[in-house]
Amino acid sequence: MRSDSKNKQFAVIGLGRFGRAVAASLHRQGYDVLCVDSDEEKVAQALSDRVATHARQLDSTQPAALREAGIFEQDTVIVAIGNYVQESIITTLNVKEGGVPHVVAKASSEIHVKLLRKVGADHVVFPEHEMGCTLARSLTKPGFLERIELDPEHSIVELIIPEQFDGRTIRDLRLRSNYGLNVLAVSQDGKFEINPRPDRLLQKGTAMVVIGANNCIDRLPI
Repeated sequence: MRSDSKNKQFAVIGLGRFGRAVAASLHRQGYDVLCVDSDEEKVAQALSDRVATHARQLDSTQPAALREAGIFEQDTVIVAIGNYVQESIITTLNVKEGGVPHVVAKASSEIHVKLLRKVGADHVVFPEHEMGCTLARSLTKPGFLERIELDPEHSIVELIIPEQFDGRTIRDLRLRSNYGLNVLAVSQDGKFEINPRPDRLLQKGTAMVVIGANNCIDRLPI
């Protein structure tokens, strides 16, 4: 893989809404993006809308077609055909067997997630599930500003400091022993203080960033 991140090459297989969005975002950031789809009209539209550097019409379940298009030479391939389970699984398997070092695949169900992992996907995204979880958290935990899931059990969360923590220090709260959480940063004058001191006073309405297990994070008085 190339050492310069801007020289990384990406391929997106499947030009539905998800695939187009990924391709367009990567292309806007200046990356070389190769898009493929079985629908010739979608391929032409991708080129017309300039969401890709190159685009080709092909059947991604055929390894020879993927090889000829240069898919196996990419650094990262995103398999974005999640609504067609069989084609998605076969394509993911083809791409991994073709030697692509990093394969991201879109799933449409929990079973689909497991199958994609079985055939070698390095990372599986399940957008509908993730959006549903995000919405639920925003409704039940409005004090959480942003949440980054490290794995299914652990997250980094930016949250509004609650009234219960106002005027108390990090040491006073004993967040590690009481909640199993570590404080990564605390906001001050519009900027974040990274690795704040234990005697740092917290102020309600400002933000802090913590890391820990999801069940511990959900115990916070937010």
